[in-house]
Amino acid sequence: MVHEMARRSTGWLLLFFVAVLAAPGAGPGVARAEGQVEYRVLATNKTSTMEEELHAAAAEGFRFAEVMGGDTVGGSEVVVVMTRTPDQASEERFEYSLLATSKTSTMQKELQDAADAGFMYRGQTVFKTTFGGEEVVVILERSTTRPASSWECLLLGTKKTSTMQRELTAAGEQGFELVGLTVASTTFSGNELVAILRRAAAE
Repeated sequence: MVHEMARRSTGWLLLFFVAVLAAPGAGPGVARAEGQVEYRVLATNKTSTMEEELHAAAAEGFRFAEVMGGDTVGGSEVVVVMTRTPDQASEERFEYSLLATSKTSTMQKELQDAADAGFMYRGQTVFKTTFGGEEVVVILERSTTRPASSWECLLLGTKKTSTMQRELTAAGEQGFELVGLTVASTTFSGNELVAILRRAAAE
């Protein structure tokens, strides 16, 4: 009798483990649990390399979350964090463009050219170059699965916060919205406040 009960208990236990292993979300290679977020950290001391890594991560369903430039254990690096959820992995895809310059005067045209191509501003930081000074780094995003909105971009660069106040006020009166602000010590202009703004393009 004891042996029979032990045999039946062992049988039920095996069935229990089979059911658990067969359940959705159990074992490797299955869909991630609802609400789970995956992270991908990209870090490089070359902006050209960062754009390549952004493209590679985006192709796997990751989306840009945050950027920061500064000194890490790897030296002066641009660090980007990207995220992926089950919805992102299976539905919408994005592609990225990275702009980097030590001359803010050239950034205005590059921003507008990117906006005209359907890219939207996502983040900015500063990056110390090997030649001295710093680069302003801007990351832009475009959906590959839905139509892009049209934007008009404006870049303001000044050494004085009082001047920035006047320029922001004037831009705001024209409908421009601030999306990013950094302080960069560029080779050509010294310490600069760099503000990026945008407004919906006229139909």
